[in-house]
Amino acid sequence: MNLPSETPPSRIVSLDQFRGYTIAGMFLVNMVGGYACMHPTFGHHGNYFSYADTIMPQFFFAVGFAFRFTFGRTVEKLGVGAAYRKAVKRNLGLILFGSVYYGFGNRYGSWAEIQAAGFGAFFSPAIWGSIFQALVHIGCTGLWLVPVIGASTRVLAAFMAFTGLLHLLACYTFYAAWTTHVGITDGGPLGFMSWAIPTLAGALACDWMRNRGPRRALLPILGWGMALGLVGYALSCLTAVHQVINGTATAQGLGRWLVEPPFVPPSLPSDIWTMSQPMASVTYMTFSAGFCLVMYALFVVACDIAPLRIGMLRTLGTNALAAYLIHNIVDTALTPYMPNDAPLWYTLAGFGVFFGLCYLFLRFLEKNKLFLKL
Repeated sequence: MNLPSETPPSRIVSLDQFRGYTIAGMFLVNMVGGYACMHPTFGHHGNYFSYADTIMPQFFFAVGFAFRFTFGRTVEKLGVGAAYRKAVKRNLGLILFGSVYYGFGNRYGSWAEIQAAGFGAFFSPAIWGSIFQALVHIGCTGLWLVPVIGASTRVLAAFMAFTGLLHLLACYTFYAAWTTHVGITDGGPLGFMSWAIPTLAGALACDWMRNRGPRRALLPILGWGMALGLVGYALSCLTAVHQVINGTATAQGLGRWLVEPPFVPPSLPSDIWTMSQPMASVTYMTFSAGFCLVMYALFVVACDIAPLRIGMLRTLGTNALAAYLIHNIVDTALTPYMPNDAPLWYTLAGFGVFFGLCYLFLRFLEKNKLFLKL
């Protein structure tokens, strides 16, 4: 994330507002998305695309946009070599910080337990399941994209296809079965291959905005957004195609060759073509990239073409890393007073307290020009 200590004139307002909306959405789904009184689309399910599943890809989209934008400015100021060194150091730092922040999963109460577990315990699935979360995935994805982040728009688009195919190959040969067996979430150690897809979508949007301006950028942003969304859904229909060919699928309302659209629970078992955030499937990432582009286009119209400015979204969007860390702390403090079976009014009231506390902390940081940056 690019979180500067002040807002220069060259800052793109739509990106800050888009990022602020994403933070607000994260607050909602992480705090109350899984409560019994909430609609299922506000929770993660792992076998179809819900509203909760829109949030994390939007972070990567914003990261890709900012990465492309700041890398170009660093090249202009410091040169190519310095820009690459800075990018590598920053992403390595994010991986280290995220690993320590999330913890390494295993917990031992005695030296004897460590001896019994052996050296292999330091590479157990518990570690893959604990450290490979948002910040570590962003760092790993950033490192994966360092070689191409300064390349042409065509190279970025080609690399999007390449990294998606590479992840598909890994899932087909061994990775999907392994992630299911060990219970990995958000894609695990190879998730960077598919998380690169929405990240590169953000980098492409940056190019169109920077080179064409908001009005002329709308056509490629919307066009690519709808195309990627359709490709993601079409690929997810291979779940039905394979089961029809194998004679195991039953007729559906949409036809035997189609699966339910995003935001609708599935009727067929999951496989590598299912839109799944836990597996970080290519279908999920491709559709997410398209969804991000379409959503961002709305902010371009509202904020870069029209003069809309929402102060709350600015406060959240210009200090995204601080918002991420603070919301986990506030959530830990309030969750003991919010049982999962609480009624809707109580859940929403608790969320209001949660959101208000997070906003007050972030507003204090903004007013004092304190911006967290890695």
